[in-house]
Amino acid sequence: MKKIKITGLIIILIMICFGCEEPKDPAGVRGIAIVPSVSTPNPGFFINGDEDSYIQFVVDLPDGEQPEKTEVVASHGTNFERMKIADVTSFPATITVTLGAILDAIGINMSAVNTGDIMYVEVETTLDGKVTRSSASLAIPVVCAFDPAMAVGEYRAVSATWPADGPVTLTADPDDPYKIYVSGLAELDGITEDLGPLVMHIDPATLKVTADKTVLASIAFGYHNFSYAGASPGSFNTCDGKYAIYFSITVDEGSFGGPWAFTFTRK
Repeated sequence: MKKIKITGLIIILIMICFGCEEPKDPAGVRGIAIVPSVSTPNPGFFINGDEDSYIQFVVDLPDGEQPEKTEVVASHGTNFERMKIADVTSFPATITVTLGAILDAIGINMSAVNTGDIMYVEVETTLDGKVTRSSASLAIPVVCAFDPAMAVGEYRAVSATWPADGPVTLTADPDDPYKIYVSGLAELDGITEDLGPLVMHIDPATLKVTADKTVLASIAFGYHNFSYAGASPGSFNTCDGKYAIYFSITVDEGSFGGPWAFTFTRK
């Protein structure tokens, strides 16, 4: 009986030892040795079907650090088999990566890429045989090319939190297709929209959307200067023309709370 108990104890100890093994990070080694810094890419997306579409970013190293080699690597979607795109030999360095260069490196054709796919771009440094990756992986979406006609027209505005569901009209500034005017938001609340329209801006480098604080109505619910303003950057989908953005809604006398999530969908 004593022998059985000892054998059982040994098995339990072995199981504990295995259970305490630190799991491997599928992303590889990060934050150890020389960690390169990578700026926000500008532009921040690839255009589907255009091998010459590109992203651009700056790579730098901590002062006084010099790795044996520094490489830009890329992967596609959930396949994290990273392939080298370029060597970096001086710092800071402005790096340009085209969609075509990534496809060539990972060995796939443009036909295998769809809008909505993500290309991951990272920077690796090697020192004493140890590879370290940039603290953040650049997740670059593949999108449709910007078509000014897809950003304007008759839309349906919907909010699941603010009681709004109805038609609005979007028009572009004649001198700037990325500057969008929204008419009809106040009317969704039964308010006479005697001011406005709301002014939104699409960032051509990121496709993020911001909105200026704009007074849409002089009187609303007995209050003064009913206004909409972007509460945080939203997004514009170049493939279907859909906007998603959070608004703050205020009057001179105070705020209606929020922020309020809205979507504008093309009719």
